[in-house]
Amino acid sequence: MKLHAYSLGALLFVSSFNAYAGADCPAYPKEEWASEDTLKEALAQEGYKIKKFKVDGNCYEIYGWNKQGKKVEIYFDMKTFAIIKAEVER
Repeated sequence: MKLHAYSLGALLFVSSFNAYAGADCPAYPKEEWASEDTLKEALAQEGYKIKKFKVDGNCYEIYGWNKQGKKVEIYFDMKTFAIIKAEVER
């Protein structure tokens, strides 16, 4: 499954990898959250390796590596999987 228009390709526009505070994702009722498994599967198909997947406030958050082997920290909208905030190791 391909992610929405806010694809992982948007990660080309992020800065160097640094620890930072959480993202400001919109809140949705739990019954509107998209499936964690769907996001994990889409990321795997795009070549990502997930070290940690968690719910952080109103976001899905992953720590892992992109297909180039660079560390990533990405926050996703829980309903649309839009990338809200992302950091990639340079």
